[in-house]
Amino acid sequence: MVWFKKGILAKKSEEKTVKVPRGLWVKCNNCAEIIYKKEVERNLDVCPKCSYHFRISAKRRIDIIIDEGSFKEHDETLSPKDALEFKDIKKYKDRIKTTQAKLKANDAMICGEGSIEGARVMIAAFEFAFMGGSMGSVVGEKITRSIERAIEAGVPVIVVSSSGGARMQEGILSLMQMAKTSAALAKLREKGLPYISVLTDPTTGGVTASFAMLGDVIMAEPRALIGFAGPRVIAETIRQKLPEGFQRAEYLLEHGMVDMIVNRKEMKSTLARLISHLLG
Repeated sequence: MVWFKKGILAKKSEEKTVKVPRGLWVKCNNCAEIIYKKEVERNLDVCPKCSYHFRISAKRRIDIIIDEGSFKEHDETLSPKDALEFKDIKKYKDRIKTTQAKLKANDAMICGEGSIEGARVMIAAFEFAFMGGSMGSVVGEKITRSIERAIEAGVPVIVVSSSGGARMQEGILSLMQMAKTSAALAKLREKGLPYISVLTDPTTGGVTASFAMLGDVIMAEPRALIGFAGPRVIAETIRQKLPEGFQRAEYLLEHGMVDMIVNRKEMKSTLARLISHLLG
């Protein structure tokens, strides 16, 4: 009799089960709250509970910062080459093809021109989903061309970084981009034109060691991981416990490595004010 009742209850429970489509909810990586995805998107991909900033695509970043309808992409056809015929668990050229097909993008950066509250700028934004936003020859070339166009047009440059650093599959060719982009920024400075660096989670490796930290103004999103090597590698190397919040944007602000931390909702208006002040 007891078995019969349990069977009835189980049957009723099965009848009431409703299948919820995937992708309707997201879990915050910081506060672990389960939030309706549309609500997060309306909040510019910032957690409405704890203000955690989710990682976003380069296109989404540009849509948030640049005036609607003003963006014109440059050099979208540039694509990386496997000059070293590099192979780890997979051939580099095959890895490129797979990632390009998945993301419908040629490399880890989108660059172009547009306006921010009416002020014309050249902007470059990393696509972290493309091989961890790693910097290869194409990324370095796109940044350099953006800077050269800014010099020619007499407008500011904004680079939004989200990268794991130099792309190991391109070896020395990748490391050369550090010097190449830094040299281009030196020419921009000679012309008295502003360069604003925006650091998002994560910004590490050769990107941090070059153009990301050369801005006239260096901005960061809240709690962004910013550094050269990762905290685990540093801790194992020096064999010491690292301070609380080490390599997070707030720690770097406290120690003078970044100039300001700006919430994503305020990024566009803050950039507009900075451009106005820097251009006089």
